[in-house]
Amino acid sequence: MSALTKLGNVLSDRGSKYAVSGGLVQDRAGVDSALKALKRDKSYARATHNTWAVLLSTSGALKGDDGEAGAGMVIVRVLEREGLHNHLIIVTRWFGGKHLGGDRFRHVQTCVRMYLDQVV
Repeated sequence: MSALTKLGNVLSDRGSKYAVSGGLVQDRAGVDSALKALKRDKSYARATHNTWAVLLSTSGALKGDDGEAGAGMVIVRVLEREGLHNHLIIVTRWFGGKHLGGDRFRHVQTCVRMYLDQVV
């Protein structure tokens, strides 16, 4: 796993705050290592959700919703459209007390887009 690039507080809505992080990985062990490294930062460890996805060139899509049902698939779809393999994207959300409904999926997509535009 390469070092994670973190873009902190990139989006806020109704009290919820979003951040996005990512880095190169080659396999599931790399994914686990990257998530563990991210959560060494206590603010990320305390986040409500650390949703992630990667398209591994050897074994295809892996994703984790971390309680934000369907959010990992949103990231997978963006990675597929971009044709980006072996690059883990993690969208972090700190819940602000108000449910966002379908807006939360648009926010995940916006975070991934911001990451891709600034980092990749």
